[in-house]
Amino acid sequence: MLDGKVALITGASQGLGRALALAYAKEGARVVINARGEEGIRRVAEEIEASGAEALALAADVSKGDEVDGLVEAATRRFGRIDVLVNNAGVLGPRVEILEYPEEEWRRVIDANLTGPFLVSKTVAPHMPEGGSIVNVVSGVSIEGRAEWGAYSVSKFGVEGLTQILASELEERGIRVNAVDPGGMRTDMRAAAYPDEDPMTRVTPEENTEVFLYLASDESRSVTGQRFKAQEFR
Repeated sequence: MLDGKVALITGASQGLGRALALAYAKEGARVVINARGEEGIRRVAEEIEASGAEALALAADVSKGDEVDGLVEAATRRFGRIDVLVNNAGVLGPRVEILEYPEEEWRRVIDANLTGPFLVSKTVAPHMPEGGSIVNVVSGVSIEGRAEWGAYSVSKFGVEGLTQILASELEERGIRVNAVDPGGMRTDMRAAAYPDEDPMTRVTPEENTEVFLYLASDESRSVTGQRFKAQEFR
């Protein structure tokens, strides 16, 4: 399905990002995996390479332009191009009301969740050939504001808008841009957001990759500016 494609996935040391890296590699992609820390992505790279696929692990903070430049430069130096970008990296931030929200935490969450996808998309797009695909990970709280979701919700609302703008601006170049709401999954972030929830009632990230595979493949070549719910995709 993805033979020969080069995919860059941010936030790939655990959870959905790790699951997508493994799923893409299984389908024949060469995978560039990114997170802020080296140890987690190194382990994922070892998993991918053990399966016979090719992986490049690059640590970088995607909210910082100079680090994004270094990330993309290293990826393209190795593989020559990037066919697929998944903007998955993100942080939850505190679950408190806006009036109690610390300014430093607000800036940290907005930078990670919104500035990051902006910087990575802006830097990767010039290295994408026609038929390239950008996939932005959104949320149930990116189209409906809810109490005590603060900067996380606001940042994901921003990613929804970024998706639509990029889809319009890149369409002439043959690059598609779509958003995916993965829904509730059995992840550490979900557990932090809903500490009283039984995680076994949720799907695993590995069970939730189908729409991401579709959007990375040539099957979705004409699909852009759309929003998908991963757990409703068939």
